[in-house]
Amino acid sequence: MFPKELEDGYRQWRDERLPHERGRLAQLAALGQAPIALIIGCCDSRVSPETIFSAGPGELFVLRNVANVIPPYRPDGKHHGTSAAIEFALGGLAVPHIVVMGHSQCGGVRAYLNPDFDKAGEFIGPWMSLIEGAKEDALARNPDLKGKALETAVEEAAIRVSIRNLRTFPEIQRREAEGLISISGGHLDIANGNLRVMDEETGNFSPAL
Repeated sequence: MFPKELEDGYRQWRDERLPHERGRLAQLAALGQAPIALIIGCCDSRVSPETIFSAGPGELFVLRNVANVIPPYRPDGKHHGTSAAIEFALGGLAVPHIVVMGHSQCGGVRAYLNPDFDKAGEFIGPWMSLIEGAKEDALARNPDLKGKALETAVEEAAIRVSIRNLRTFPEIQRREAEGLISISGGHLDIANGNLRVMDEETGNFSPAL
């Protein structure tokens, strides 16, 4: 059975928002999409890029996975959903911006920080091993970190790891060298909605506004 809550939500969208978006949707259907950015975010239900950035249909190309992780470039013939989405965003849509956006209270990062991390499920553990070194990165910047402060710092470090992995893609390297694309990092505090962005030179995060 289709969830009633989703039926109700669709009905509200159809009755209240669709009349205002109908022209835009028809144009997108006829001409295709040209999003201004690829947002690589977490699949956490509390962090919707379209909502956070007040984006309408066709404005953002959104890729979401556990903990906004980007694997390194590895064309080995296996199943790589994240890498496939990045490839399409570049080759099919020529997006001019990529934003890797993490957030507070990230369940994937908490799994990674768990002492029993290697037992974190059949898929979550191997997936989160892609940010190996994030805790060491955070502690190298501040050895006194503990508790929530350490968790936040590792969330930030995971963004830096993902951006480094993103730059292993040859097409990313080419487009950056030619000035065709920008890469940014962001971290949202879900408790208060504050967005902090990464300084490209230092890797530190500071308020967006």
